[in-house]
Formats: sequence, C-alpha cells, structure tokens
Amino acid sequence: MDNMTQVSYRQWIKFGVVLTLYILFLVWLRSWLGVLVIPFIFDAYITKKIPWTWWKQSTNPMVLTVMGWVDAIVFALVAVYFVNLYFFQNYVIPSSSLEKSLLVGDYLFVSKMSYGARVPQTPLHMPLTQHTLPVFNCKSYLEWPKWGYKRVDGLGKVQLNDIVVFNFPAGDTVATSVPAEDIYRMSYQIGKELSKPVDMASLSLEQQRQVYDFYYHAGRKYMNENPKMFGDIVYRPVDRRENYVKRCVGLPGQTLEIKDRIIYLDGKANKEPDNVQYRYMVHTRGQLPEDFCLELGISREDLSTYYPEESIYNMPLTEVTKAILLSRKDLVKSITNVPEDNAGGLYPVNKETGWTVDNYGPVWIPKKGETITLTLDNLPVYERPIHAYEGNEVEVKDGKIYINGQETDQYTFKMDYYWMMGDNRHNSADSRFWGFVPEDHIVGKPIFIWLSLNQDRTWLNGKIRWDRLFRFVDSIK
Repeated sequence: MDNMTQVSYRQWIKFGVVLTLYILFLVWLRSWLGVLVIPFIFDAYITKKIPWTWWKQSTNPMVLTVMGWVDAIVFALVAVYFVNLYFFQNYVIPSSSLEKSLLVGDYLFVSKMSYGARVPQTPLHMPLTQHTLPVFNCKSYLEWPKWGYKRVDGLGKVQLNDIVVFNFPAGDTVATSVPAEDIYRMSYQIGKELSKPVDMASLSLEQQRQVYDFYYHAGRKYMNENPKMFGDIVYRPVDRRENYVKRCVGLPGQTLEIKDRIIYLDGKANKEPDNVQYRYMVHTRGQLPEDFCLELGISREDLSTYYPEESIYNMPLTEVTKAILLSRKDLVKSITNVPEDNAGGLYPVNKETGWTVDNYGPVWIPKKGETITLTLDNLPVYERPIHAYEGNEVEVKDGKIYINGQETDQYTFKMDYYWMMGDNRHNSADSRFWGFVPEDHIVGKPIFIWLSLNQDRTWLNGKIRWDRLFRFVDSIK
C-alpha cells in the first residue's frame, strides 16, 4: 500500500512538472486553444483510462519490437516538429550569394527564438520538409486549416547587417520546373520579348503601367501554355516558401541608395562586409592554375566564366584576393571592373528606372504604422507590399489610385519591411531583384556553422572545412 502511495506521489509530481511547462509554453505562444490537450496529459499521468501503451502488455515479441520502434519514431517526429517550429532549425547554404562570408556547403544552426518564432500558418505538414514530399513529389502540407500571421516574443529584432534566414518573398507563386526563378520577373521578361518594342519615354506613367501589365499577362499566358517548359504554376503559403539567407542592409523606415557599389542609408555609407565580393574582368597570361585558385578560396564556380581566346576571367573577388592576384605578375596582367548593368531587370520590374546593380535607388523601406504619399511614379515600388503582402486590391483608373475600391493618395503600412542583399554582390538574387522582405517572412537568425563541406574537394582531400566548424555567424562581419 505504501509503495502504491509512493508511485502515486511520483505521478502527481511528474504531471505537475509537465503541466507547468506546457502552460508556460501556451503563455509564450499566447494561444489558449492548447488547453484542449490538458485532459489528455492528465490521463497519461494520472487516470490512465486511455491505453496509450497497450502494446507493452502483449506477449508477442513481434508486436513488442514493431510497436517499440513505432513509439520511438512517433516521439522523435513530434519532438522534431516542435523544436523545428519554435526553437531551432538546420539550414544549408545552397548558393554562392553570401560568399566569402558564408560558403556553399555551410550547415547552419538557425535560432527561431532570436527574432521570435512564427506560429505556423499551415500547421498540418510533414516535419523536416518545406513544401514537397520526397519521392512522392507532392505537397507536404495541407492547405486547411490556415492561420493568420502571428509571432511570439523573441530575444530581439532584426538588426542592421544581421545575416537572416527568411522565406522567399516572390515565392508565393512558383513554376515547378524552374522553382528558383522569380515568376513575376520572368513573366515580364518573357512578355517583353514576345512583344514589339515600345518607346517608354514617349508614354505617360499610366500608359507605361498599361504596357507593363500587358507584358506581365502575355508572359504568364505563355508560361501557362507551355507546361513542359515551366511545369505547373502553384501557390505557396508564406511559411511553405523556399528559405533564403542574406544580410539585412536596410531597416524599416530607412532610405536606401546604392552609389558606385556602396550602400547608403539615410545618406550615410553603411559598413561593407569584410569579405564583400564584386565581379571583375581578370586579364591573365593564360589559364590560372586551379590548385592555386582553390588555395585562395576561388571556387570552380568562380572560375567557370573564362574566355580562352582573350585569356579573360569574369569572376567575383574580395579585395584581399584581388590584391594577391595583382601581385602575381607572372599570372595576371590587369583587373578591371565589369560593366555595370541591370542584370536583365531590377525591382520594380514594372517601371523604367535606369537603375543598375551598382547604382540603385533611392528607395524608402516601409515601416509599420508609417504613412506614405502614393503617386503613379512610386506606386510600382510599393504596390507589391500593399497588394501581395498586406492583402489589398490596387487599381489605377484615369490617372487615379484606388485601394480596395476607394480613391486615395496615401497608405499606412501594417508590417515592417527589410532590405536583404548577398555579400557576393554580383552573384546574388536579392532585394534589388524582388524587393522588400516583410516581417512575416522572417524565419530566424543563424547562430553557428556546425558542418562545412567543400564541393570542390574529395573526402580524402579537404572535403570538410575543419576551420569553419562551430564558428559563430555573428563573428562574420
């Protein structure tokens, strides 16, 4: 009898600890829907009316073995699900947009607590998948139920020059055969190529808008009619869009401008990353030795654009690497800047700006609660935040702007926005191409690199970058 009483005390203590932690979790989430789970916790520890571990009473060894594995797997999936949603997430650098700050093959430990985790908008999804189930090649989430944007309290906010993981803003609509492409930019480009040339300078702003609308719809029509080339056109909720990682170089309320490659915020030059890269034309005395380049951190991808007839490389370089190459007179004749251009179209894609990747703006970055005066000239810059991110209908009729059917020349933003760019400035599809990153797209902050694999090396020849293991991302300035 005493032993039974002792066991009962233990169970009450366990129940009390678990219940306290669970209630604190609900308070943090500010969601009381979870109280529906409390009776099940009470039963699991106290009443035991539901046979949660019925299989442990079986005398069949096969049942014990199989159900033991099922129990362990289900527990692991549930644990991973909640940890991945609210606390930490793994992320691997897939592209060179942040080289040489973060490298292709860096595996990052990303904290969702740094900026506050988002309550999932698509809560029913398969853990460890973003949007597609491997093998089955179908959606890994259910469209219903769908919750609105909500973020729990975090340890801080996005700071200037933070490296940030976020959902791809232009990834709300995706052509499945080219999922990495910005479908909006691609639609304008295709529509423009299919159409007769137009002298935009001779048109009014409203007429220019009509021409760009025509380009966009012509491009989308072409994509819809060519599924073998572009695949299915699918929509993705915010939290199911691709994860990107860039550096935040502009905060809400700041005015950003790029002049001769340097970013200015409210007229003041922002600090460039220590390992910022730009593309250069490297005039050589023949093909550069690959081993020498790899030792300098110049990857095979960097070396891929080579013109052998002229002995010229078009490659990204840091200032340090550029200086080392210039010192090798036996290998390099000279290094010159690449001609600046708009890389086929910059944000906003439906406006003639004359901006280039090296000379861009100025643009004011929207801030929550701040009101902007809208004109036909600046509407293309802010139309996507107003329409796509904040859910309003925008029209232009007879030179006047209408939001949700009401004529207006002002708009007050409901969210904060950020400007994200890669440190590899000429090899980065970033805010210069697809615009602002809304606060509801922010995923988390990379804390440290837990593994780094060099795609240009073998396992027996430097595949693992040992010097990068457990390096804190905040130390990469």
